[in-house]
Amino acid sequence: MIAATVPDTSYKSTAGARITLGMLCFVYVLNFLDRQLISILAKPIQDGLNITDGQLGLLTGFYFALFYCFIAIPIGWLADRTSRVKVLSAACAIWSGATAACGMAGSYAQLVAARMMVGVGEAGGVPPSYAIISDSFPRDRRTTAMAIFNLGPPIGSALGVAFGASLAAAFNWRVPFYVIGAIGVVTALVVYLTVREPKRGEADEVPVAVTSEVAPEGFVATITQFFRNPLLVMVSLASGAGNFITYGLLNFTVLFLMREKGMTLEDVALWYALIVGIGMSAGIYASGRIVDRFARRSKTAFATVPAASLILALPFFLGFVWAPTWEVALVFLVVPMFLNSFFLSATVTFVQSEVAPERRVISGALLLLVMNFIGLGLGPTYVGMASDFFLPTYGEHALQAAYYALAPMYLIAALLFLWLARLIKRSASETAP
Repeated sequence: MIAATVPDTSYKSTAGARITLGMLCFVYVLNFLDRQLISILAKPIQDGLNITDGQLGLLTGFYFALFYCFIAIPIGWLADRTSRVKVLSAACAIWSGATAACGMAGSYAQLVAARMMVGVGEAGGVPPSYAIISDSFPRDRRTTAMAIFNLGPPIGSALGVAFGASLAAAFNWRVPFYVIGAIGVVTALVVYLTVREPKRGEADEVPVAVTSEVAPEGFVATITQFFRNPLLVMVSLASGAGNFITYGLLNFTVLFLMREKGMTLEDVALWYALIVGIGMSAGIYASGRIVDRFARRSKTAFATVPAASLILALPFFLGFVWAPTWEVALVFLVVPMFLNSFFLSATVTFVQSEVAPERRVISGALLLLVMNFIGLGLGPTYVGMASDFFLPTYGEHALQAAYYALAPMYLIAALLFLWLARLIKRSASETAP
């Protein structure tokens, strides 16, 4: 039995690590761009295929999440035991091909089938990236690195809005799916050829006993260990509540602005793209720097910072829903766009730091399972069904009523993060010498 050498505390992030981070961020941009295209082009798709808000909510939420969340678990387990880069490359090729297939759909059923295949591919995208980043950057810079990686969603959303809406306005709603799908297939090949596979635990500061003869933990045992940890369970639930808001809002924002506030696709391509790109990106990056700073004093910052951000965002979200014009609505929307995703980098980094290096991919996948099944699976589904429910009473303002019904989730998510902070504090006191 030969003990493996574990990296020392002098580890520094290299140019190679930064290039890897940049490449992974670009893949995440495509991941989220493909995921959000249907939401961005919701109105022309609804007009073309004659689908309701409830069907749209299922399409962008539950149907996608059903495959995206659960297939991520076996893929994560496989990636922990094989090459994470190869898994990521194959996943990117699959979801990009399925994105192109969405543009070929001639009915709602065909669009659902193609959308589910996008979910299958994207299930192998984020968890391997989390682990690669965690093994490339030391703990004191990891949240910032995760924040840079998590710029993928706002950049992807902004590019999707600007690029997708512009192409749809110039041609039709199918063309953006073809173009972006083709770009993704090429990117998958570039990832396979250029991204380095780091050693597991390479950037960890505390030596970990690793032996060449120790068998890896079984699939069921690894999952059981995750859900027996109250900190990991609570951080997953709190993140799910935060994501419920994020996806419930984002997956209907373009439709809401066009239908109820009078925006055109050309307006959306410019002004909404700027709000998403600047507001969300700045918030995610700022959250990483803030959490890195305060977590050095107390690990409770991984929970208290997200809780505070959600409470501050709530009144501005209500202002966005109330606003009489799209110009006023966008002014209010800047603040929720900045604050809503503060939880993301904090919770991902917390989970990656709480588990052993050889369990990082599957632990990230389990976090995403809970976080995205609650948020991505139920958030848009809830808003879409609420809109259909309010339609007889509120008519053309049914989606506005559905957004008001989303508002209490801000308080629920904040309370869950405060509960997590209490558990972290208790755990720290129990392990203190």
